[in-house]
Amino acid sequence: MNQYFSETLKKLRTKIGLSQQALAEKMYVTKATVSRWESGFRLPDAMMITRLSEVLGVDVKVLLSAAAENDECPNVIIVDDRKLILTGCLTVLEDVMPNAAIMGFTEADEAIEYAKKNRVALAFLDIELRKTTGLELCRALLDINPRTNVVYLTAYSNYALDAWSTGASGFMLKPITPEGIREQLENLRYPFFTGGDNV
Repeated sequence: MNQYFSETLKKLRTKIGLSQQALAEKMYVTKATVSRWESGFRLPDAMMITRLSEVLGVDVKVLLSAAAENDECPNVIIVDDRKLILTGCLTVLEDVMPNAAIMGFTEADEAIEYAKKNRVALAFLDIELRKTTGLELCRALLDINPRTNVVYLTAYSNYALDAWSTGASGFMLKPITPEGIREQLENLRYPFFTGGDNV
């Protein structure tokens, strides 16, 4: 199932004011076919994607890129400016989410650049960073992709109220534990397949 392609297609279709039926007629397919594309149960082939790009008035690369996204291997990032803590967290995350591509960053701007090039499903953010805060980084990541789940990591519980106001999915006190991560995964705003034993 490719939810990213389905969401991209639906967004592009509604942006130009086409119903599923109208798009189906322009594509010479049935409405049921368009519905399956938008539900994520089927992907159009390369020829259909080329035709879709023409009908929707977008670069074919936009649709090809969306089709290539793999929901079975989600991108997960963790940002903490202390390398020792970051290394320990990476090990725990990899154990809990064996199917995820997990990247660690010590700088917020590096995480933002990564998010611009890769669809981030989940971001674990330290709240106190050197040049910025996790709260500001959360807003930047959600500007790039509003469906990114954000979980804050901190040693200080007094940040909890501020954290909830940013649209985050969760809040964890350090040190992180496998049980704590599994609990957060059960409460994500936008769940995804992790390959761990929580699914």
